[in-house]
Amino acid sequence: MVSLLINLFIKDKNDIENPKVRQAYGMLCGTVGIMLNLLLFAGKFLAGTISHSISITADAFNNLSDAGASVVTLAGFKMAGAKPDVDHPYGHGRIEYISGLIVSGAIIVMAFELIKSSIDKIITPAPVEFSILSVAILLVSILVKMYMAFYNYRIGKKLDSAAMRATATDSLSDTCATTAVLIGIVTGELTGLRIDGYCGILVGAFIFYAGISAAKDTLNPLLGQPPEEEFVAQIEEIVLAHEEICGVHDLLVHDYGPGRCMISLHVEVPAAGKLLELHEVVDEAEVELQEQLNCLAVIHMDPVVTEDTYILELRGKIKELIEEIDPIITMHDFRVVPKHIHTKLLFDVVVPYEFAIDDEGLQKMITERINEELGDDYFVVIQVDKAFVK
Repeated sequence: MVSLLINLFIKDKNDIENPKVRQAYGMLCGTVGIMLNLLLFAGKFLAGTISHSISITADAFNNLSDAGASVVTLAGFKMAGAKPDVDHPYGHGRIEYISGLIVSGAIIVMAFELIKSSIDKIITPAPVEFSILSVAILLVSILVKMYMAFYNYRIGKKLDSAAMRATATDSLSDTCATTAVLIGIVTGELTGLRIDGYCGILVGAFIFYAGISAAKDTLNPLLGQPPEEEFVAQIEEIVLAHEEICGVHDLLVHDYGPGRCMISLHVEVPAAGKLLELHEVVDEAEVELQEQLNCLAVIHMDPVVTEDTYILELRGKIKELIEEIDPIITMHDFRVVPKHIHTKLLFDVVVPYEFAIDDEGLQKMITERINEELGDDYFVVIQVDKAFVK
């Protein structure tokens, strides 16, 4: 059904980097979600009323909250598609993350309310009336929620949308929750055991876990997370395709919402090269990044010596010494400044945030290694940077 609606109502459906196309996907899926969840709420509320089951009624109100969450998702995509303005020059894309976070919060609140009601049901149990209609409604609900999880996940993966993945996770947890309710109803009919309240707690636990997982997926990009390794590899491939560029480092990716990011990086170019020609190459690389990855790109040039044998050999030896400490350490911006007494060596090293050795300790360790292996004729200046990519 959703695929048919996409073909009917979304033009340029494969141009997913276009904010307007993303907006159309979000609003379509949000509208379908509202309609299906309202139908499920009505059916489950009827079933819960007939059978006097707290778990079915709670599951019905969970679907009602899902309809509200779909409204939030729809509104989020609508606002995220707004054009940049004076107050928001990078656009409004992060609203999509915020809408996903609101959905996650609603899921968690509903889980607490359901667990509270279920505990009351355990303390003061009441008989649950079995009916074929209730069982049929629950079975239909499971199938509908499985379908909703499928299309939300598929489209969320296609758009790389945290909000839609949160909705898919919620639908999948609802499937598990409703299955638990159905098991409780059937078990009560066959054995006489009153486990309705316990099933309600189980449902609440499923919903709570789904809410926490969804919140993590939407909160991480808001706080700032490293770019995907595949994206980093694409950047390096595009930039290093230019023969004049020797290396890439200090890569930063700023995420302002799906399809809206800014890239800044440093590239190493031959110090002996012609400045204007190298500048033209770097400009071409910036344009290629913008066109191929749909992002803003800023590149800084770092000149490095590529023809002096002494400096190249010295750089290679120091690189080996650093890798002996830990292969994960990388080095860049290597420079040699001759002095009357000591030759000054300047370079940067990059380590991950969880690196075991602190910055001062690492600087001291590298300096001692250099002095041990190469002698005391060098004055070493080291800048320790943290890796902003995985």
